[in-house]
Amino acid sequence: MKKLLILVTLSLFSLCGAFSQQITRFGVVDTAKVYQAYFRNSAPVRNYENKKAEFQREINKRTEEIQKLKQEKADFASSGNESSALRIDSEIIKKTDALTEYTNAKNIELESMKRNLQNSDSFYKKLYSVLERVSENEGYSMILSLQQNNAILWYSSSVDVTDKVISELGL
Repeated sequence: MKKLLILVTLSLFSLCGAFSQQITRFGVVDTAKVYQAYFRNSAPVRNYENKKAEFQREINKRTEEIQKLKQEKADFASSGNESSALRIDSEIIKKTDALTEYTNAKNIELESMKRNLQNSDSFYKKLYSVLERVSENEGYSMILSLQQNNAILWYSSSVDVTDKVISELGL
């Protein structure tokens, strides 16, 4: 009876061990936070931030010019000088259109710079290398991105059943 109890106990421990090996651990990574921390002091990000500030200063300057012209127009209109008010109105329209074009062009330029920063190969190579190391050390089978729905950033080959599925399909 004692031998049977030991045998059952050992069998249960074996089954527990087998089941524990089947548990898949998932982790998540906030890549935006990692990206921000990685690039916080990098020259390309400082360049992006400087350009963004430079463009904003120019937009503010042009907006202020338009506001002054609007005040001049109002002054001319209140004093009855309609021809000067019309001349200023024409200038306001030109400057407003130029400001809109400038803003659109600079937003496109900034978006392109931002995309280039986010798609930095060196950053992602380093990120994936660290993800692999951390995952293997911590026992994770898969790491998902918080930013992208269901985006797998890294996975252990132990969870890849592709070859088994192909085999079962008889291919």
